[in-house]
Amino acid sequence: MPKLTVDGIEVEVPQGATVLQACEAAGKEIPRFCYHERLAIAGNCRMCLVEVKPGPPKPQASCALPAADNQEVRTDSLMVKKAREGVMEFLLINHPLDCPICDQGGECDLQDQAMAYGRGWSRFDENKRAVTDKYMGPIIKTSMNRCIQCTRCVRFAEQVAGVEEIGAIGRGENMQITTYLEKTLTSELSGNVADLCPVGALLQKPYSFEARPWELKKTPSIDVHDAVGSNVRLDSRGRQVMRVLPRINEDVNEEWLSDKSRHAIDGMVRRRLDRVFVRRGGRLQPASWEEAFAEIANHADGPMAAIAGDLVDCETMYAAKALLRSFGSELLEGRQTGMDYDCSSLAAINFNTTIAGIEDADAILLVGTNVRLEAPLVNTRIRKAVRRGAKVFAIGPEVDLTYKVEWLGNDLGLLGKLPQAAADAFGAAERPAVIVGGGALKAGALGAALALVKSLNLVREGWNGFNVLHMAASRMGGVMLGYAQKGGIADILAANPKLTFFLGADEVDFSKFADSFKVYVGHHGDKGAHHADVILPAASYVEKSGTFVNLEGRVQVAQAAVFAPGEAREDWKIFRALSDVLGKALPFDTLEQLRAAMIAEVPALGLDGAIAPFEWTLPKLPAKASGPVGYPISDFYLTNAICRASPTMQRCSAEITHGQEFAEAAE
Repeated sequence: MPKLTVDGIEVEVPQGATVLQACEAAGKEIPRFCYHERLAIAGNCRMCLVEVKPGPPKPQASCALPAADNQEVRTDSLMVKKAREGVMEFLLINHPLDCPICDQGGECDLQDQAMAYGRGWSRFDENKRAVTDKYMGPIIKTSMNRCIQCTRCVRFAEQVAGVEEIGAIGRGENMQITTYLEKTLTSELSGNVADLCPVGALLQKPYSFEARPWELKKTPSIDVHDAVGSNVRLDSRGRQVMRVLPRINEDVNEEWLSDKSRHAIDGMVRRRLDRVFVRRGGRLQPASWEEAFAEIANHADGPMAAIAGDLVDCETMYAAKALLRSFGSELLEGRQTGMDYDCSSLAAINFNTTIAGIEDADAILLVGTNVRLEAPLVNTRIRKAVRRGAKVFAIGPEVDLTYKVEWLGNDLGLLGKLPQAAADAFGAAERPAVIVGGGALKAGALGAALALVKSLNLVREGWNGFNVLHMAASRMGGVMLGYAQKGGIADILAANPKLTFFLGADEVDFSKFADSFKVYVGHHGDKGAHHADVILPAASYVEKSGTFVNLEGRVQVAQAAVFAPGEAREDWKIFRALSDVLGKALPFDTLEQLRAAMIAEVPALGLDGAIAPFEWTLPKLPAKASGPVGYPISDFYLTNAICRASPTMQRCSAEITHGQEFAEAAE
């Protein structure tokens, strides 16, 4: 490990570290524009100049210079100060004075570093160059006059997203960053390039001119649009969440976020349920809470059931479970689309390798899953594994996953006898992994996939390579709370419930519940509300504190950022109030009391930030499967009620998924 001194401070860094990393290890701040910890080194901007001895008597770019023994690095010498001032002066030659109207104002790297390292005046009075703005689709807005050619966006698209649609054309002053043929970015991670842009050249189009950073209240939370459990920050003003940004969590989402998680937020103020409705004479009519509860009480004299949707927190599911249990009912289900895979072993339906751990796999078999749409941030991890040399095989219809895949065919019978190339790769693998998706679960292939545990030696000391990829934020938490009948929704239908609660469940086949009194507890006027006999308006994930368990069993707690609109209330409070009317008062009056009761029943739900310790046991299931498999997600941008209410997601669906063209007016 090299030892060197930085401004007289001796530091020791790992082999292969750069001088910039050594400076940071010594506690020194090094300005930079092009360098990013998760991207390849470009050395474009030259802002990170330092003085290094032994070496040529000139400033050197610390981001591209390897650290070595006995180096003496100066970050505060007069030479370094003048060099950085000169670089900043060059960067500002063509940069427009847009700060008062630029959305990046207040959180702009160029603005901050010009103040900290710039001269404060310019010697140049020539005309600035002008660059035509580019069209990059409904997510990214461009103002290319501001671009400093750091190429962060280019490297992200190539290295992380795997969709090489951004590049540079021209040379010198004529160099421009643009998309291929100036078309829409098709990556489901495109919003991240605006986070990476150190100036205001690439911006979030839906958020453009909506708010200033200093106006916003920042609340840490958890994303619910897939089962990854991405850590996010909700920026709100008044009673509206204005934008969603990723928080750094190396074990979950690193610092990335999918476009759906980021920009479906404008659906939170549209199609909202903000008052109580009761169906009278075949039509939903506004009503009071008392009238709605009385109507529910009239139908509470028979079997009851509860079906949880994809976005529901554990507290809501526990409150509904406690109410049903007080009536002697255990009819709980969370797989609203009708899946019925075995849930007797939680480890057998968990992502056991962990999200971060899948990067270390050297042979991966995808079974009935389009990871790119079902969990984009798991797909980026698999892409990193491929770049490290992993081989990926897949069973299912061929799709573009952004990395090289050997497609074995679309027949689940291949699980019983893998082709020789795949068998050889797994035989030589030290860390083999299998990922079973929703398509395979729907086709009843869990048992056949579990049979691979022994034949491919997936579980060994220090490694568990068997993974199930869920798509719903509520799925693992629901299963832990017992929201899983042996036969799925079919078991609930067989019990013929007289009263059924739908907890934000919009993907159910409601025609099968024609004989049941349907109570919808949710936040959007979507499919569930249209079929309901009573609508009880509830809070969304940005309006309540709730516990979520992601696909790897990691327990995380989201915080409320704003208040629910109108008469909407937190879901658990609705069930607590209803229990009084039904004469079965629930034993908790506060969220803390509810959580204490929930954790007492399921202790793992109290492990905030940690992965629940599921015991590795294998259920006895049929080891045979056959026939083709289909992917459960056909339109990435319209998978839930919030997305379907979002104008941005509707535009993305029309333009990116369905290829619809939109005319853009010249600005």
